[in-house]
Amino acid sequence: NHFFGSECILTSECTPSLPASVFCAFLGLFLFCCWGDACLYVSKMTSPTAASAAVASSSASVAPPPSFLPCPPLSVKECQARLARPEPRNWTGHRSKVHSVTFNRDGSRLASGSLDKTARVWDVASDLKYQPPSSLLLQGHLGPVDQLCWDPTGCTQLATASSDKTLRVWDIRQHNNPHVVTINTIGENINVTWCPDGNHIAVGNKDDIVTMIDARKFKATKIQKFYHEVNECKWDNTGRYLFMTTELGTIEIFTHELKRLVSIHAHPSNIYCIEFSKCGRFFAVGSADAIVSLFSLPEMICVRTFTRLEYPVRTISFSHDSSILASASEEPLIDLSHVPTGEAVHTLKTLAPNNTVAWHPTDFILAYAGEEKDRSERDEGNIRVLRYN
Repeated sequence: NHFFGSECILTSECTPSLPASVFCAFLGLFLFCCWGDACLYVSKMTSPTAASAAVASSSASVAPPPSFLPCPPLSVKECQARLARPEPRNWTGHRSKVHSVTFNRDGSRLASGSLDKTARVWDVASDLKYQPPSSLLLQGHLGPVDQLCWDPTGCTQLATASSDKTLRVWDIRQHNNPHVVTINTIGENINVTWCPDGNHIAVGNKDDIVTMIDARKFKATKIQKFYHEVNECKWDNTGRYLFMTTELGTIEIFTHELKRLVSIHAHPSNIYCIEFSKCGRFFAVGSADAIVSLFSLPEMICVRTFTRLEYPVRTISFSHDSSILASASEEPLIDLSHVPTGEAVHTLKTLAPNNTVAWHPTDFILAYAGEEKDRSERDEGNIRVLRYN
């Protein structure tokens, strides 16, 4: 360990009886080594790779929350046995295709955003085999709800991003009037992510403008225009860094002030989506080249690729124990892969290409939605849920 961040306490109980001259000699040698270590640390942090090293060391020094602590992953055979007998559900309520689904922190609610300009919050516990669960309808947007996210510090507040150039925050405890605030933004919003500390929300739009919002005051603190396509933004599990995927095939890492720290060239083509594992040891990105890449943390090194899809990857999600990675593309299936080995666990065939997939935060429950149509070729707005018992 470096001298910085460690603690050294010398007491009479831990120091043996030595002649004063010998003790002073050892003490001087100790301080000399510490000074050398400190100088080496400073020289490294001022090197060209300092920013990358800073991000990695910071991520390593912060212990994840208890619920994110790594646990032994299931083997491939254990995963296959766990997924052998799914109980399928079909939740209906939206009048057009669903763009985004996501569970809240404890998994008691699933939120969905749709082309029909509404969001819904579904009560997972009320789900019955032949009847969709009860849901709370969130109305007010004048355009499609392209993405949404929960406040990670609680289970009741939700942010929705819409092409109507607004971000809305809702509190589902207020059933009669769940709307909290509307925040006007510059362009048509397609991406939103809420920082794990609960204090910041980042919103991205079709014009490649990212707005940082203070979630306590609901005011923009930073607006930045990018001159290349920015596809998805996601906070890391520590909440210190904002990761962005771009058309350049890069993963770019920023501070809360939108200061770029690192740019990682990960794919030869557009990267569309990014997701962090619950254990905090990995993140994955999906690209237009039909490949999903798995990166280790804090090293930020690509350790594995998943190549079973044949079309651009739209959406990815890690299971609650970080054993399984679900990924979907512009083909009617979802690939379920074993994170530790990269082996195939299962290929889930669906009725249409899927826009969004989400694993439950504490159980083997998978929600997904896509472009299902009825016999008249009209969007059905279905949300499919698989319970693996």
